[in-house]
Amino acid sequence: MSTTTKESYKTVRGRPQLFTSYAREMSIFNTRVKRNWALAGILVLGILPFALQRDMVALLTTVLIYAIGGIGLNLLTGYAGQVSLGQAFFMGLGAYTAAVLGGESKGDVIGLGWDMAIWLPLAGFVPALIALVLAPLAARVRGLYLAILTLGLVFIGEHIFKEAKPITGGAGVGRAPADPVIFGFDLFSNHTVFGYRIDRFTVFYLATLVIFLVLAFAARNFVRSRFGRNFAAVRDRDVAAEVMGVSLLRTKTLAFSVSSFYAGISGALLSIVIGRISPETWNIFLSIDFLAVVFIGGLATITGSIMGAIFVVLLPQLVNWITGFIPGAGGIGDGGLLNVFELQTIIFGLLIVLFLILEPRGLYGLWLRLRNYFKAWPFSF
Repeated sequence: MSTTTKESYKTVRGRPQLFTSYAREMSIFNTRVKRNWALAGILVLGILPFALQRDMVALLTTVLIYAIGGIGLNLLTGYAGQVSLGQAFFMGLGAYTAAVLGGESKGDVIGLGWDMAIWLPLAGFVPALIALVLAPLAARVRGLYLAILTLGLVFIGEHIFKEAKPITGGAGVGRAPADPVIFGFDLFSNHTVFGYRIDRFTVFYLATLVIFLVLAFAARNFVRSRFGRNFAAVRDRDVAAEVMGVSLLRTKTLAFSVSSFYAGISGALLSIVIGRISPETWNIFLSIDFLAVVFIGGLATITGSIMGAIFVVLLPQLVNWITGFIPGAGGIGDGGLLNVFELQTIIFGLLIVLFLILEPRGLYGLWLRLRNYFKAWPFSF
């Protein structure tokens, strides 16, 4: 290597924000620090379940599942600017698609017993196909009207789920989820590897982690493509985007379909964690949870969706702990003026309002402020 090349390499290495090409600037890990932190994070996530108890591993699995659904909603709401309250409907479609294709047939309930390699992708494609049919109607409205339209999907879906007993088992009864067996390997049973016994919750967590990483990197690549730039153009100024040649109908339809695909995968995996799924599971409160994931975590950022999922899933545990210090409040299963679920709803509402007013980019925005402060310290400008 010549002296000139070495000096050039040292200069670029010493200035990580100096990009010598557009492709390098737009790469997923455009700095060495980001790449190292990502690798360290993946390593920690892979090791963490072996150091935790079973209930905490189940919570971490739920965090990953919520992150998948949050990423899907963020593609629609954060990147494409289409506010949706119908996330629970598409998650329910994914859960019941997986249950029908991968579950057992018992009594009047349908189950085909297919392999997970088949039913998991179809659990995403079926909601995406339904979204593809409904998207032309949703593309005609925007803002509050779009939110009301997608809210109607939740109520319609909940009614259909209650009446379609061969598929869902009916109201108050429900059905068992799909069996997580891929190529004969049961992901929800104990296994022994090199003489070390791995708990079934850890096995399913590791499988969910792999699925999450694949979908998260796929979403990050998607928003870097021309489709992602079209999403941002429609979000920022749809009339100007259409004048520049961006098809509003095609872009919004694609946003709904991709978001519904992620919702279906998330619903299918969540049904396995729940253990038994009923039509009442896929209600408006679940949609609000995912709105909280997006708005509290941060709009138009994949990392923010992960932060929001951690916050939303772990908040009930924190609230249940602090209710012991609040007069008149009761924890899970206790009496009191406010129970943990009511207190959780109040906190969600307050946080969404505060983040929308004070920090629209959510927890990710706070992280950026903190990072930039230390990068610029001791200078305040």
